[in-house]
Amino acid sequence: MSIENDRRKFLGKMALGTLAGLTPWNSLLANTPMSAKAVEKAFIPVMLTPYKADMTVDYDGLKKLTDYYLESGARGFFANCLSSEMYDLSPEERLKVTKTVVKRVNGNFPVVATGSFGNTAKEQAEFTKRIADTGVDAVIMITSHFAEKDESDDVVIKNLEAYLSLTDNISLGTYECPTPYKRILSQRVQKFLLDSGRLVYHKDTSEDIDNILQKLKTAEGTKMGFYNAHMGSAVASLRNGGAGLSPIAGNYYPEVIAWICKNADDAGKKEQVDWLQDKVRDMERRITANYMLSSRYYLNKEGLDLEIVSRRAKNPLTSDQQSVVDICYAEVQDWKKKLSI
Repeated sequence: MSIENDRRKFLGKMALGTLAGLTPWNSLLANTPMSAKAVEKAFIPVMLTPYKADMTVDYDGLKKLTDYYLESGARGFFANCLSSEMYDLSPEERLKVTKTVVKRVNGNFPVVATGSFGNTAKEQAEFTKRIADTGVDAVIMITSHFAEKDESDDVVIKNLEAYLSLTDNISLGTYECPTPYKRILSQRVQKFLLDSGRLVYHKDTSEDIDNILQKLKTAEGTKMGFYNAHMGSAVASLRNGGAGLSPIAGNYYPEVIAWICKNADDAGKKEQVDWLQDKVRDMERRITANYMLSSRYYLNKEGLDLEIVSRRAKNPLTSDQQSVVDICYAEVQDWKKKLSI
């Protein structure tokens, strides 16, 4: 059977909600403490938001993109994130984008989405509840939404206390988003949130393996799943208890990221995994120039047919940037052939 026929068969099953063998991945949904090592390591794409040529959200394109992530091995989804251009979406678009993904995934895997928008705890809580009502499994808090850059953890905790008191028992996650500024989750704030019993997800952008290992140790025996955004420390984080990966590289070659998650702990594939770790570390430095557009250009080489437009991109994709993506794309095909991905 051809690749295209395989893909049509997969998408047909998705539409019917009858994907054989795809059972819900439950680390976000657990009601009891568990080790991240006890569940399947998961690739969680930080989802793009497709647009039409007139810059309105392309919801049909979003459904197709969700199907593609699934086909490529995604075992969870992060909608309405920075890669989704959350700051460039209206509140109603944020909700509709999230609801579209939740409906398309159809309960097969968890979906999380950012909800901590607002200038006060009350406003943040109100939008969090609206995001929760879309059916997501956890609402994500941006770490820099709870204090100014020069403010202390005392301020963060005080603001989080107010926010937690207003958000019922909604499951929550944290994301060290680079915008409006990157606030790395401190051990003190992490422990405060873990003690609340509501923290089930953390997307890490520290790019520091020592910081990562410290967070993993603090989270041992809790419900929190740790998802690394940094490909340079991807395998190390997985082998030390990380629940999965959630890098921007997943918007170029998601099947490769899913393969790493699946095989990082396989002793029989250690040499192959270590080889691929070196490759993806180098690749990410080269391929991600003009990310919002170059990722779409790459995905179109896989047949996605996305408009190469973005509300966030400040400059068009240049011919030189396209050439880099073309070279990288060819290299990825060689990886896949070598590793039978």
